[in-house]
Amino acid sequence: MGYRDLSFEELSRRVKKAVELLSDCAVCAQECHVNRLKGERGFCRTGRYAVVSSWGPHFGEEEVLVGTNGSGTIFFAYCNMACRFCQNCEISYYGEGKEYTPHELADIMMELQQIGCHNINLVSPSHLVPQILEALEIAVQKGLKIPLVYNTGGYDSVQTLRLLDGIIDIYMPDIKFGDDETGRIYASAPGYFTVAKLAVKEMHRQVGDLVVDESGLAVRGLIVRHLVLPEDLARTEEVMKFLAEEISPNTFVNIMDQYCPAHKAHNDPVLSRRITSREYSQALKIARAAGLKRIY
Repeated sequence: MGYRDLSFEELSRRVKKAVELLSDCAVCAQECHVNRLKGERGFCRTGRYAVVSSWGPHFGEEEVLVGTNGSGTIFFAYCNMACRFCQNCEISYYGEGKEYTPHELADIMMELQQIGCHNINLVSPSHLVPQILEALEIAVQKGLKIPLVYNTGGYDSVQTLRLLDGIIDIYMPDIKFGDDETGRIYASAPGYFTVAKLAVKEMHRQVGDLVVDESGLAVRGLIVRHLVLPEDLARTEEVMKFLAEEISPNTFVNIMDQYCPAHKAHNDPVLSRRITSREYSQALKIARAAGLKRIY
């Protein structure tokens, strides 16, 4: 299953093809076309090497990822989106962290496995797929064997996702907005919902609905997150209809209620407050009415 069953020759071929994308960068949906191999920076402000903010066992993720020993989370710095309400802006916007070579990143993966984490949870990986694959190639040779989780904001390139086919075990996109214009205004992500729908369809094609083992841990499949925003800015109904009708009514969906104003949200008339209990309850009702059966 996953990268463990992929031949080393095929993995090396994927690595080479992914790294080539950096020379005229179209790794993510921003498609900046800068030469990151020469240190040029585009929207994500990341050059040749991944910038890592922190890593370690994380117990705040979904139960199916956490188990008893935690999800082995690697927080990558910078992002291919610029959400006004980003709750991790120190990392995603200001780039808190330092560069790591592929060998150093592989060592982090191995350390997370050695301390007993159930998976490697790659947070904000969309702009760093080549660097992740380079590190994975090294880690596989060292004995990495736990599942890989691709934890993304959903603004992913289908071309790049296809390089991950047979490599990623669990895709975990956050579908942030149910229309394109909102994504452009609030996250600097043109065509957001159109892009996210195509990306999630590709993810589901690769791994299918979520499968858990006898202990309740995720083994393979799709987990979708959706953060409820004030005044239905996230267009929850459109997101839930898409999942139920175009992905699967058995899609594992985490409808999140933890929104609080952060980053630039305090200056926005809509985003400057928390959501109400009624808004969250309405989001759950919408998901059930759409026909979704696995709401977390």
